[in-house]
Amino acid sequence: MSAPYEYEISLPEDYQKEGKYPVVFLLHGKGSDERDMLSLAGPLSDEFILIGIRGDLSAGTGYQYYELKSIGNPLREQFDQAVEKLEEFVQYASERYPIDPERRYLLGFSQGAILSMSLGLSMGEAIKGIVALNGYVPEFVKTEYAIKNMERVSVFISHGEHDTVFPVRIGHETAAYFQGLTPRLTFRTYPSGHGVLPENQRDLLHWLKQDAALD
Repeated sequence: MSAPYEYEISLPEDYQKEGKYPVVFLLHGKGSDERDMLSLAGPLSDEFILIGIRGDLSAGTGYQYYELKSIGNPLREQFDQAVEKLEEFVQYASERYPIDPERRYLLGFSQGAILSMSLGLSMGEAIKGIVALNGYVPEFVKTEYAIKNMERVSVFISHGEHDTVFPVRIGHETAAYFQGLTPRLTFRTYPSGHGVLPENQRDLLHWLKQDAALD
């Protein structure tokens, strides 16, 4: 099986092929690339396998996973294909690398957060946790996707209080949606725009380590 997406991987320094490591699949925002997300999650590299997945469509000087009709309105066919291909990628990487299937995490920003949450809802407890930064769940995902059981899935959602792309009320609505699906929800807002403050980065990294029982 070949990789459905281009990607960059960071393996722990003491990496052993016979080991089993927690993994974070990293999904970037529109117009960015996998390096931004690998930088964000870099402090985890001693204990986690980090895999930055590059979108397969161009967007300015970077990439995207799907195109938009308008803000908050994905091209449905491309979006559905992206979710399907990302699930294939998780399976591909899990077979190729010494990944602990009980500790697989999705971490995304903006478009990557939208996909991380949508993919997590599609995979359910096959995923250990989701970190979603400044994103939302499309209405068609909530109403038309086959949502799996999420009760044991840990979810960290954060949103910028001054986000002008996705207003902070969207973060509150997204958190309320997940509140009805899992008791393992953490929701935080930060005095930022459509970005990630150092405090936000510190909190999500600590959350991942705790959830994977590495802290």
